Amino acid sequence: MTAPLVWIFVALMALSVPVAHAMLGGAAAALWLDGKPMAVIAQRLYTPTQSFPMLAIPFFILAGNLMMSGKFGVYLVNVARLLVGNFKGGLGQVSIIGSVMFGGVSGSAVADASALGNALIPVQKKEGYPAGFAAAINSASSTVSVLIPPSIPLILYGLVSNVSIVDLFIAGILPGVLLGAGMFAAVAWTAKRRNLPRSPLAGGFRAFRAQILAAFPALLMPVFVIGTLRFGVATPTEVSVMAVAYALLVSGLIYRDLTFRGIWEAAVATGLMTGAVMIIIMASSVIQWVLTAERVPQELAAWVQASFAEPWMVILALNLVMLVVGAFLDLPAAVLLLGPLFVTIGQAIGLDLVQLGLMMVVNLAVGLYTPPVGTTLFISAAIARAGIGETVKALLPFYGVAIAVLLAISYLPALTIY
Repeated sequence: MTAPLVWIFVALMALSVPVAHAMLGGAAAALWLDGKPMAVIAQRLYTPTQSFPMLAIPFFILAGNLMMSGKFGVYLVNVARLLVGNFKGGLGQVSIIGSVMFGGVSGSAVADASALGNALIPVQKKEGYPAGFAAAINSASSTVSVLIPPSIPLILYGLVSNVSIVDLFIAGILPGVLLGAGMFAAVAWTAKRRNLPRSPLAGGFRAFRAQILAAFPALLMPVFVIGTLRFGVATPTEVSVMAVAYALLVSGLIYRDLTFRGIWEAAVATGLMTGAVMIIIMASSVIQWVLTAERVPQELAAWVQASFAEPWMVILALNLVMLVVGAFLDLPAAVLLLGPLFVTIGQAIGLDLVQLGLMMVVNLAVGLYTPPVGTTLFISAAIARAGIGETVKALLPFYGVAIAVLLAISYLPALTIY
């Protein structure tokens, strides 16, 4: 069944069929050709929708949408500008600091790229930033969000690998900070070469104090999430519901910018994002059934062990495969497809599964700003009105940073401590 599944899936993707539909088409053809009952598809589509931990995804997305629908985005940008605006290329650094802070609210690179890109790219262009460089900063820095809790890709990996989502959240903090610091250095280096301006926010310490106090309730969101999970107060799903309540409280009683229209728009946006993720989750469940029935994970793990003499070679091969796949598949789909296969391989070579999850997310995040399917790349280039070629050229230092961080977490397990 596996060969027809792969070939038909690839053919449908080449014809620009949506990923979830290509998955279902490949799985249906494989089952039909092997004489298996088609009722398997209906059963497997239904099964993942009954997962209680899966509820964390829409609630974390809703919490982020509620927080970003009002004044918080403005406060966040101002705080970031006060922190790093005095550096050369300060507005570029604001994108990175903003992504680190925003990641603790939304957990979505696409939401980050859209929100911060619309806020910062037009201002950066007015201050003399080349359009391609402004788009490059935004498309790369937004991927820090997939490591800073609450991360939607880490939740998905935890669900398909049976790894603790709490452990993944905690382990993602240090790699996320390292990735942000590396991108900070890349912007500083480029800004010095291009002699880009500083962009301090007027007002000095008084303005800083006012802005940090205004943003403080929203910036507590990631602390609240991690603290509640770390001390076992609640499960990830329960924390996601509490995060929505917290977002309503902050927006309604502290910022006082919550409206029924804002709640409605946040709910609609959440429904659209959740629907896009859920249809891929449901389709991947059918794929996983086919692969399990064919014992593909076990056979693949045995082949890898026989073909590669050392664990470091296996890890390198996994990274190369994920980098290639990430360039052609969206991050959620790639996590759901590769997760079950690579978990079996990781266990065979003694690789910590939390470490594997972070490797997978960093690898596939690079695909978000890599042609031909890079989501944050196309969003940022559209906002900046920059050519894809121009943006990719400006992205070269960021690719270098991402690969360096990827190699570090792949071969230095201490960086993924939890």
